[in-house]
Formats: sequence, structure tokens, C-alpha cells
Amino acid sequence: MNLGFFTMPIHPLDKDWRACLREDREAFILADELGFTEGYVGEHVTDRAENITSCAMFIATLVDATKRIKLGTGTINMPNAHPAQVAANMAMLDHLLDGRFIFGISPGGLLSDAEIFGNLDANRNEMFLEAINHIIALWTSEPPYNLKGKYWSISTERQFIPEIGQGYVPKPLQRPHPPIVVTAVAPFSKGVAEAAARGWDPISANFLMPWWVKSHWPKYVEGCEKGGRPADAANWRVAKSVFVADDDKTARAYALDATSPYRQYYQSLATKLIKNGRAELFKTSRDMPDSEVTIDYIMDKLVIWGSPNKVADEILAFREQVGDFGTLLYAGHDWRDRDLARRSMVLAAEKVLPAVNAGIGKRIAAE
Repeated sequence: MNLGFFTMPIHPLDKDWRACLREDREAFILADELGFTEGYVGEHVTDRAENITSCAMFIATLVDATKRIKLGTGTINMPNAHPAQVAANMAMLDHLLDGRFIFGISPGGLLSDAEIFGNLDANRNEMFLEAINHIIALWTSEPPYNLKGKYWSISTERQFIPEIGQGYVPKPLQRPHPPIVVTAVAPFSKGVAEAAARGWDPISANFLMPWWVKSHWPKYVEGCEKGGRPADAANWRVAKSVFVADDDKTARAYALDATSPYRQYYQSLATKLIKNGRAELFKTSRDMPDSEVTIDYIMDKLVIWGSPNKVADEILAFREQVGDFGTLLYAGHDWRDRDLARRSMVLAAEKVLPAVNAGIGKRIAAE
């Protein structure tokens, strides 16, 4: 199992924005130093707590500050931008990173973003598909372009001057395009199957109950079979909220107490999702009453905390529950205590991951 990083950071509303951005950058730089294999960052335009407004711009600040880690958009919310702009910017980012780029895409989940960009009442899944089809066409075809769509039509036919290079959309360094990943949120997600059929891979969100995470694997297999490629668990990423400390008492207090950044994270996220009619993501069954979806219940089910041995054991138990996957994405949270937050990432990389992989090895050997 590899260890990666995924953050859609939720910071306190009164925290200085500059401090938030410095902290989030520091987390990625630390992840690179610790050998995390990949890292993803989300974006939202209309959220004071989730205050990274452009994941591509944020990643660009890490180009020279990181050396090995692959960096991914987590995700570009496709209906909110013109496909030609996205295609050009992602191609440039792939070159800046010398091929260390992963293209994460989605229809976008924050409804206030959808409202401000004028697509709240639109079919955003349909917009998403049209946008990515345009982007791939721009990356894999030659100008002059003449792409027709319901939402965007893209052409350089009238102003194409090949002898001076005008009318070209740049292509990424990785050909035909960077690896594409999609975030998987819905239980039994049809989107996972459709993405897998096109050669893309899933990231299962860290705010899903384990049984819903488990439901993504058969859909991935279904899509791979449709696309004529093998379903490899190494390509499945699963995000998880984890906090590691040198002892259980310290870990429990930081992860669960009233001022915990983990509690703040899930309080904010649950409020959004439940308001949008998606309470089932936090449920153990679809007929569970909404009234039982409390913050204490969510914290108990979704946050793994403790000493390295306790956390390793619980990650192994989680893997037994959901099935084999290739990369555990350590979910980023606000650093209420910088030293403890950094220590958690260090322990995750240096103590927990080796123990998890040793445990996996033993279980494979016993089979």
C-alpha cells in the first residue's frame, strides 16, 4: 500500500487566509519529504472555510518546493470553467511539474459555487462530460479546432495562422494526457464504472461510510471490463481521516475534543451534505433516520486516531472491510496544533505505513 495526501481543507472562519495557505503548502512539502507518493488539493470559490480557490494555482506554488510527489487537482470542477482554459492550464501545469501531474476532475459538489457560476439548475453531470470530451479532443487533435457542444463550442478556424503558431492549444507533457482520476462519492457510483471504462481511476472520499466505499470496487471492475482493461486494486485510491500521536490519550483529545479540527471538518461537511439531501453518505443503511446522524456518530465511524500501532490495526481492519486498494490518501485537516499535526504525518509515514504493509504481507502469506 502507498501513502498519499488529499486535502479539501476546512479552516476556522476567523483564521487569517495567509496562515491557511502557508499551512496547506507546508503540509504538501512535508508529505514530499516523507515519501508520500501523491497529493491532491480541492478548490472552492465561495467557501470561507474551504478557502483554496484554485487548485491549479495552489499546485503551481509547489512546483519547485517539491521534488518527488505527484500532484493532482482534487478536483477541477468542470462546469465552472471553459474547457479550452482548463486544457491550456493543465497542459502548462504538467510541463511545470515535469510530468508529476495527475488530472482530477468532477462535476463539482459545492452548490454555492454552482450558483455563482450560473449552473445551479443545469445538468452538471452532462456539462462535466462535455467539458472533458472537449479537453481530450484539444489534447489529442491538431488545429484548427471546430468542436460543437451543447454548452461550449470551440473553434480557432477563423483565426488560425500556423506559420506563427496562432490558434494552437498546448498539449500536456504526458501523452496522450496526464492520468485522470475522479472522486467517487455516491454509493454504488455509476460514475466510477463510466470513468473506469474510459481508462480513468477512482478516489473514494474520506467522508463515506466503509460499506459505501466497498461499493465502489465492483463498479470499478464493471467499468474496466467494459473498457477492456484489467481491474487493478493498485489503481484505487481511498481517502481517510487519520490522526496519529505518540500515545492514544493525546491522539484522542486532538481528534475528538470540542475544538478538534477533525470535528470542525465533519461538522462543516455534514451540514452541507445533509442540507443538500445527502445524509445517506453518513449512514450505515439507507433507512437509518437522519436524526441519528449526529456529529459524535460521524466522528466515531469515520476518524481513525491513536498511537501508531492502534492506527495501523484499524487501517488493516478497514482494508479487510472494504477490500484491497493501492493508495491510502491521508486526509488533510486544519493544523490547530502545528507540532501535533506535523507529527501525525511523520508517524503515518514512518511507523504506520510500514506496520500496515507488514500486516498485509502476513495476511497474503497466510492465504
